[in-house]
Amino acid sequence: MRQVSSDLAAPLRRLLVLICLGLLWGCAHYQPKPLAPRDTAGNLRSRTLADVGLRAFLETNKPEWAKTWPRTAWNLDELTWAAFYFHPSLEVARADWDVAQAGIKTAGGRPNPTVTVTPAYDSGIAGNFSPWLPTVIFDLPFETAGKRHRRIEQAKSLSESARLNIATAAWQVRGALRNSMREHAAAEQRVRFLQQQVALQQEISERLKRQLQAGAIATTEITTARVALAKAGAELADAQRQVATARVRIADSIGIPVSALAGVSLAMDLSGPSAAAPLLPAELRDTALHSRTDILGALTQYAATEFALQLEIAKQYPDVHLSPGYSWNQGSRGDSQWQLGLTVELPVLNRNQGPIAEAEARRKAAAARVLAMQARIIGEIDSAVALYDADQKNVAALQSLMAARQAQRETTRAQFNGGATDRLELASSELEFNAAALAEFDAKVRLHQAIDALEDAIQRPFELPMAIYDTHASNAP
Repeated sequence: MRQVSSDLAAPLRRLLVLICLGLLWGCAHYQPKPLAPRDTAGNLRSRTLADVGLRAFLETNKPEWAKTWPRTAWNLDELTWAAFYFHPSLEVARADWDVAQAGIKTAGGRPNPTVTVTPAYDSGIAGNFSPWLPTVIFDLPFETAGKRHRRIEQAKSLSESARLNIATAAWQVRGALRNSMREHAAAEQRVRFLQQQVALQQEISERLKRQLQAGAIATTEITTARVALAKAGAELADAQRQVATARVRIADSIGIPVSALAGVSLAMDLSGPSAAAPLLPAELRDTALHSRTDILGALTQYAATEFALQLEIAKQYPDVHLSPGYSWNQGSRGDSQWQLGLTVELPVLNRNQGPIAEAEARRKAAAARVLAMQARIIGEIDSAVALYDADQKNVAALQSLMAARQAQRETTRAQFNGGATDRLELASSELEFNAAALAEFDAKVRLHQAIDALEDAIQRPFELPMAIYDTHASNAP
């Protein structure tokens, strides 16, 4: 009997060793990835638009833009792709999507069976060569009421919401970049207008000074001119400051240091927009309320709360645990025992009412967030349309003023050429025309900004590329 016991024990030991080795072989192992803030900050400061990774990214998605490298001139669409590559908010959104996708694997996991070895000791069995009585019990869990399916569907909804958040982040990145580019281009054009104003004001002040010295005018007239010159100079300095500030905002919108824009020409179209409204307000609302990425993301969040509620309701139904076991009696009679246990939780004291109530409240909160978001979008559209209409009328009025100032300037110039007026009168006419042109330009910029706000409200017409979802898109240094 001792020989039989030894023959059985050796294969069992080998089997247990093989099972342990198999389990260890399939385990994941920790890989440390220390994060050094000094190194990451240095990498951020070293980013440029001549980066080889950016070129490879453009060669994959926009090969015609990467033919000439490094590029010395960039427009809005080209810089938008650079922002898709560099901007850290997109990398954060991609990482969140990776986490959500991993959550699907977690939700789909099945509970592992367990094994319990319970050795017993009984020295009172007659004729038994060993007092040890080994018992092995397995626990096989079975989920009921479709809990695993509901967990997976909830995780899929959260993953889709995270994917849509990437698109929302991309829209925000492009909108910030477009606004900064427009501010920069407008400030540069405003500098040119104000430089002309300063030059004309200086000429007027010099001529008035000569007339004052000749006793032809009073001191108050030249004082007024000097105040106007000082004001124009201050406005010019402010416009130059706006150029520098807008350039910093452009760099920040791309995700690069402002030094990376040194020697780079930035092109932004400031030509007059169409006189017709882009879309009717009803069409705008319909488009935005059904297709904006943040709305779609909020709807998938709501779907996730629906599946979460279904899961909590399903948890009212207990899971089943089968527990087969085997007791090996080494006595002379060989009366080994098999057993089969069944474990079911009795839902008599707690039927999961609390988690169900919480899940219902979360679903209600998610629905309220969707409604609040739709109300905000409607307000954004209404505001943009109202501003567009008002700015359009303002541009039309200033264009009429511009036409009158231009006619006056041409008349004064003709009189000057004919000797009927002097250079001071001509400079004053040029100054009035330049001021009217600057006012018209500012009105057109505001009209552009209203259209930009409308584009942000409906997330059109720029179509986001699939490249924004590439988790390797921003392997930027």
